[in-house]
Amino acid sequence: MEIIVAKAYIFILAIILGFELINKVPSLLHTPLMSATNAIHGIVVVGACIVALNADTTILKVISFLAVFVGTLNVVGGYVVTDRMLQKFKKDGKEK
Repeated sequence: MEIIVAKAYIFILAIILGFELINKVPSLLHTPLMSATNAIHGIVVVGACIVALNADTTILKVISFLAVFVGTLNVVGGYVVTDRMLQKFKKDGKEK
């Protein structure tokens, strides 16, 4: 029981710390930071795939499938947003 309380305490502290860190980041830096963290999310997807391959029970297979699916959505969404942001900085080639 003590281990569960300790893990819950660490989880709640991680939530508070993450919330505070994200609130301190200026809005101009959100997109560059998101593109940098896409590599980390890619590693999460690889880990979820490994867990999915080793899943024995149906519930583990469902949870690992959801982990792979949501992780993939996160990576693809991050790259789409980053690409759209970079398109704003490209020159049109037209002289004004």
